[in-house]
Amino acid sequence: MKIPVGSNDHDHDDRDYKKKGVLLDQIRENNNSDEDDDDRNRMMMRINMEGGQQVVLERMIHPVILPPFFSSGEKLKHKLFEIFFPDDPLFSFKNLTVREKLYRAIRSFFYILQWLPNYNFILFRSDLIAGITLSSLAIPQGINYAKLAKLPPIVGLYSSFVPPVIYSILGSSRHLAVGPTSTATLVMGTMISQMVSEPHLHLRLAFTATFFAGLFQASFGLFRLGFILDFLSKATLIGFMAGVAILVSLQQLQGLLGLTRSTNEMQLLPVISTLFKYRNEWSGQIIIMGFCFLTFLLGAKRISSKWPKFFWVSAAAPLASVVFSTLVAFILQTKFKHVPKIGKLPNGINPPSANLLYFKIDPYMGRAIEIGILAGILSLAEGIAVGRTFASLQNYQIDGNREMLALGLMNIAGACCSCFVTTGSFSRSAVNYDVGGRTQLSNTMTGIVVLVTMLFLMQLFIHTPDVTLAAIIITAVVGLIDVKAMVNLWRLDKLDFLACSCSFFGVLFVSVQTGLLVAIGASVFKVILHLARPNTIVLGNIPGTQIYNSLYRYTDTKRVPSFLILGIESPIYFLNSTYLQERILRWIRDEEERILRDNELPLKCLIIDMTAVTDIDTNGLELVSELKMTLAKKSLQMVLVNPAASVMEKLHCSKIMDSFGSKGLYLTVEEAVSDISSSWEALP
Repeated sequence: MKIPVGSNDHDHDDRDYKKKGVLLDQIRENNNSDEDDDDRNRMMMRINMEGGQQVVLERMIHPVILPPFFSSGEKLKHKLFEIFFPDDPLFSFKNLTVREKLYRAIRSFFYILQWLPNYNFILFRSDLIAGITLSSLAIPQGINYAKLAKLPPIVGLYSSFVPPVIYSILGSSRHLAVGPTSTATLVMGTMISQMVSEPHLHLRLAFTATFFAGLFQASFGLFRLGFILDFLSKATLIGFMAGVAILVSLQQLQGLLGLTRSTNEMQLLPVISTLFKYRNEWSGQIIIMGFCFLTFLLGAKRISSKWPKFFWVSAAAPLASVVFSTLVAFILQTKFKHVPKIGKLPNGINPPSANLLYFKIDPYMGRAIEIGILAGILSLAEGIAVGRTFASLQNYQIDGNREMLALGLMNIAGACCSCFVTTGSFSRSAVNYDVGGRTQLSNTMTGIVVLVTMLFLMQLFIHTPDVTLAAIIITAVVGLIDVKAMVNLWRLDKLDFLACSCSFFGVLFVSVQTGLLVAIGASVFKVILHLARPNTIVLGNIPGTQIYNSLYRYTDTKRVPSFLILGIESPIYFLNSTYLQERILRWIRDEEERILRDNELPLKCLIIDMTAVTDIDTNGLELVSELKMTLAKKSLQMVLVNPAASVMEKLHCSKIMDSFGSKGLYLTVEEAVSDISSSWEALP
């Protein structure tokens, strides 16, 4: 297509050349070859001087080139590498000596070596406060969860000592507080108790199940299956966080009201029914005491958020509450004798338990493996979800493969040190985050304090009221209910809001794990919906430019007479090929009706812009072939524009492009319109 252009449009250097048939890109290459590489790639222009008054530019059509050839094995290798090694973990080992590689490998495995060199006193102070505060929760929680698993109380305390220390060395989450959790503990305790009644055998099977849970988790990390965590979207975590926060708050409300009987179930209705079922146990004294501490803690949090220089007020408030309430309960023992307290705990530590692991080949071992895998999956899902939740609040990333490996090795070591299944605890992590824990060392501080307490200070917790611990946990978790984020999800993306809602209501009314599974299902449904019903848009030209964009998005775009230009915004797979064929034919029908109604030039050509079509399968190839034949029967020309490399390769291998001829494939919509229009003009 030739376009007359005035000679005044050229710069002074071009005007010096009056020779007919000189290539402009050759002239510019002599002057500045680097500047004009892009010009030559975009367009070849031939200058023809007509009496020095007119210059004619002849536009050349760029061919669509096949991508470099790669074998199927090479493609599969590339895909697998991108799935399992997206971070290219061996990149940092290139061009290093053996000694440097060894040091880098050790530093990569022991994650503590990556942040410990930059550790300072300010971080230590924050972690120390967080660790001491967490230990005041870890001790009573460890004892309660041990009872839930039908194990000796000392096992629960050990589970709050060994695993946190190991995680602080290997883990990548700064705020994840490790310890026993209700779900995995309840599952393990219930399933083992259904199988055996003898206490010693129950203990051995609990350690064995913990060992296999850790082995399963570590295997997931070792084989780099962390990409599974990508199914936990931000919207899913917002709903999960809010649902668990409400459940944990309601469970702690039992202690705030003074109930001696409570439920360990993690569903909304059983927790609420328990609150009212035992309302005759509500204690006015405990309620007043609890709400006083709750008001104090919330007030301290408000002060720290409003005046950042007083950050220490919020950080010190939980520990101050524990110390103050313990002193008051000790001094006024007669008046507080009916207030539930942690009570007397035994001093001392347990011997290693590696010799208690049950490896005898019989049904008991098979059952222990089954229980361990189930508990490992539940605790892994919960720990990863909690870790990613707090990482998203602070805008940092956690390595899913590292987390799986850290949690797995933590449980393997724990099984050999008198511990049962542990993972990231939501309530403790919330407290850790709330009181200002800054690094993984807060877990080590917790473990050290728990160890010192087991050895020397167990008697100090005799008078600590349960209501104080309940107030601390409620204060920590209520701030994690992000209503503003939920409103934004509703405003920005209804499907993201659906995933958030599924997670939220699933956690509240079914279980934590079911809520996560339902939310993941909702996220997958969103992806499938986008893939199964992709967007198709009608494109038009923005006058005075070579740009083609949506007619409905840009009001100044104009339809090109006799052309229907469609853009497909999705890969073409078996899931959407039938829909796309029907939708494209419907676009053609609507366009023909509009043309007839507006008395315009008849439709002659369909141009499909495949820029956003990143892949195509055999069903998609059949769609292209069948659509071409269908349009040929209607005397309509079909043209493809800018297919991606993988799409172009498959179109070429399938021989489909042979039926399109020389004017069936173009690099840009503008070139397609120009060339086809020129061919129509050339016809008699």
